[in-house]
Amino acid sequence: MEQRGRWTWRERWLCLSCFFAMVAFRSVSLAQIRYSIAEEVREGTVVGQIAKDLGLDKRTLRNRGYRIVHGSTEPLFQVNQDDGILYVNRKIDREEVCERSKACVIELKTFLDNPLEVHYVAVEVLDVNDNAPSFTEKEKKIEISESALPGARFQLHAAHDGDSGLLSVQQYKLSPNEHFRLEVKDRGEDGKTPILILQKSLDRESVKIHNLLLTAIDGGKPPKSGEMKITVVVVDVNDNHPVFTKDSYSVQLQENTSIGTNIIQVNATDLDDGANGEVVYSFSGEVHGKVREYFYLNAITGELKVSGILDFEERKRYEIDIQASDKGSAPLTSDKSVIINIIDVNDNAPEIEVNSYSKALSEDSKSGTTVAVITVKDSDSGINGKVLCFINQDVPFTLTPSVQNNMFSIVTKTPLDREKQSHYDVTIIAKDTGEPSLSSEKTIRIEISDVNDNSPQFLLSPYTLYLTENNSPGVSIIKVQAADQDEGNNALISYHIFRGGDNLLSSFLNINPVNGDISALKSFDFERLKTFRFHVVATDSGSPSLSSNVSVNVFLLDQNDNPPVILHPVSSNGSAEGVVEVPRNVPAGHLLTKVRAYDADIGYNGWLLFSLQEVSDHSLFGLDRYTGRIRTLRLFTETDEAQHKLVILVKDNGNVSLSATATMVVKLVEPKEAFSASDVKSAVTDIGDSGVTFYLMITLASVSTLFLISIIVLIAMQCSKTTDVSSKYLPETNYDGTLCHSIQYRSGEKRYMLVGPRMSIGSTIVPGSNGNTLVVPDRRSTSVEPRAPNADWRYSASLRAGGVMQSSVHMEESAVMQGAQGVLVQNWPTVSSAADGDGGEVSPPMGAGVDSNSWHFRYGPPGVPGGPPQHLKPGEVPPEAFIIPGSPAIISIRQNQGGEDDKSDFITFGKKEEAKKKKKKKKEKKDKKDKGKDDGDD
Repeated sequence: MEQRGRWTWRERWLCLSCFFAMVAFRSVSLAQIRYSIAEEVREGTVVGQIAKDLGLDKRTLRNRGYRIVHGSTEPLFQVNQDDGILYVNRKIDREEVCERSKACVIELKTFLDNPLEVHYVAVEVLDVNDNAPSFTEKEKKIEISESALPGARFQLHAAHDGDSGLLSVQQYKLSPNEHFRLEVKDRGEDGKTPILILQKSLDRESVKIHNLLLTAIDGGKPPKSGEMKITVVVVDVNDNHPVFTKDSYSVQLQENTSIGTNIIQVNATDLDDGANGEVVYSFSGEVHGKVREYFYLNAITGELKVSGILDFEERKRYEIDIQASDKGSAPLTSDKSVIINIIDVNDNAPEIEVNSYSKALSEDSKSGTTVAVITVKDSDSGINGKVLCFINQDVPFTLTPSVQNNMFSIVTKTPLDREKQSHYDVTIIAKDTGEPSLSSEKTIRIEISDVNDNSPQFLLSPYTLYLTENNSPGVSIIKVQAADQDEGNNALISYHIFRGGDNLLSSFLNINPVNGDISALKSFDFERLKTFRFHVVATDSGSPSLSSNVSVNVFLLDQNDNPPVILHPVSSNGSAEGVVEVPRNVPAGHLLTKVRAYDADIGYNGWLLFSLQEVSDHSLFGLDRYTGRIRTLRLFTETDEAQHKLVILVKDNGNVSLSATATMVVKLVEPKEAFSASDVKSAVTDIGDSGVTFYLMITLASVSTLFLISIIVLIAMQCSKTTDVSSKYLPETNYDGTLCHSIQYRSGEKRYMLVGPRMSIGSTIVPGSNGNTLVVPDRRSTSVEPRAPNADWRYSASLRAGGVMQSSVHMEESAVMQGAQGVLVQNWPTVSSAADGDGGEVSPPMGAGVDSNSWHFRYGPPGVPGGPPQHLKPGEVPPEAFIIPGSPAIISIRQNQGGEDDKSDFITFGKKEEAKKKKKKKKEKKDKKDKGKDDGDD
């Protein structure tokens, strides 16, 4: 017994293994619980306490994630993780969930985590009697011939019940009737099927229709039922023909009647009953298939309808045979014809056909020229086919009717001009007289061919060319262009230069006949030629050709291509060298000599500047930058060398400056030697200039006469009006000039200057003063505007070469010198004025640079443009050498070229008051110095 009470190690191992297996099976449990619940219960209905039934701790359900696994659809059941109750999540319809299954069981799979547990729960949905039996048809009609024998069986449709089992259809009942009985056939799972059996022969003459009621009942408590009415029609034997109600059928129908329109309804009757008395209609076999496409016959009602588009132009009348037949086993028939007459409507628009057509028409065609011939037709008849044709456009064409009906011609009615319009799109409108009226259009394009009726026209007239001199031969200088409104060869233009007349320069020009590009065959020189004109002719290639011409005005522009030419000093061999002997006792500022030069160019290209390039003693000599005057800067001493060499550089102000040099040797001599040399030189000069002096004396006499007349006029004016008249003369030292006098006086707010007949150019002349009165605005006035210049005054070539120019010479501080009419006035600021006693010195304008304009004061007979005067001798100064920039300066002109200085020999205008005071002081100082030196020499 003790041995049996002990466990062997094998038994212990087996028990231990079973224990662990049970524990493992516990962790993944396959326990299943089954619940049942009726269908159609409300949401939230408790199915069962699943946690309690599974033995789970309610407190761990949420932590362990107790859940029901379901598909994508909304679940039918849910578990409350707080109390472990399984409840209905949504309303359950057993017929929907399980259809016709006898047992409806829903399998649920629940899971718990930590550790993993799986539990299966089965919920059976119990059926309730919530569906009543129903038939697919509420009424059933059965036709039975009166000749049918008893025992004939007629199967009926079974009723349907959504419930299952005992709650489905269990029995059928038929309302009491002596002619029929009901038999039910059980088909197992497919349910029960009712069968109607004839138990007594039918007699149509006694009863035509038998009404029965079939009822289906289920097994519910209380039971539910459904009903179906059965109508039994006793069918008669066919022994009568159908008969139409009318002897004939006829109708009128408009064409294009819409499809589906009811045309007519035929009617036939049959005395038989049932199928033997039912009449159907159809087309007879003789009706053509084309007619069947246009018409539709309702077989039941006999209505004839439109099924296709009827066209009067295609067919005007239809005769259709219609057949009526009954539905007997041996059908009986009868026929009748229906006549349909089609009425025409205006459904066809006129058609336009072009018979003859000229696509291109010359623009010089005369009025009435035929362009095209058209034919218009309309398929409609009567008034619907009558057509009116016209052109409803503002075009130079019109329609004229032809001899034949509906034929028209398109002809021109006004002259044509291709340059105004090269083509016309003519729209022809054809309109019938139907109601409503229909119309059609046809557009034809008429091209207008060109004739040569337009001459070439230049784009500009005239052409203006500003050409810089020294142009390269063969290079294009300008291009002219002309346009011709014609086309083709009539617009093909060729160019040539008109060679006739006195224009010899046209032979030096060449033009490209194709593109009008003009080139010069030679280089032009501004100093020889300032402007010229030539004509270009443009000719088209028409037949006959037309042409036109244009003037080309060429203005040459100056280039700095002429270097300065030294006029003084000039030695006998032609080199620019000279010798000046100066006494040693001359004071500082003494004028030794003047370097004279001229430049054939104009403007800044001809404005010369002087500078000392080489000098033995810079402290001894000074050179005026603008006038070329050489003066002493200090007194000569005994230690100064007896001979000094000066190299003067003369250069112009062009963009690329050109220059020349002159060498002047200054020899210091004793005063007596200088006097003797001066006498000899003066005598030579007097002999050489005797001819010039003669002319100057004649001029002086003329100017003096004019001066006296001017004085008389001034006195008369002063007697009639209170004026402020002042006349001042200041002596000036100069070596050249023009013989003339001037006087200034004041009248009111204006100051006037009277000058001789050779007044320097560039001044404003008062109209009505015979060209002798110069108007200078008063510097005391603040609102005086400069007057426009008189057309009689002249200006130098430097002002004519450019476009719009601005230049002025100031007379005193606010005086104005005006350019040509329309040119703006420029007031130069005051820079300096001559304070010494030497005449002809003029200060340059402030800010004057390249491209600024300057005034040339010229005198004497005009010379050859572009070169020095031919009558001048070496050392003489030509008129063109004087370049007076516009500045408030003193302008002094000396009458005599040799001899002693005399105050009466100078005409002065400018800053007189200041200059007079300064010159007076300077002269007093000079006299004192000379007196002191003379005392020392003695």
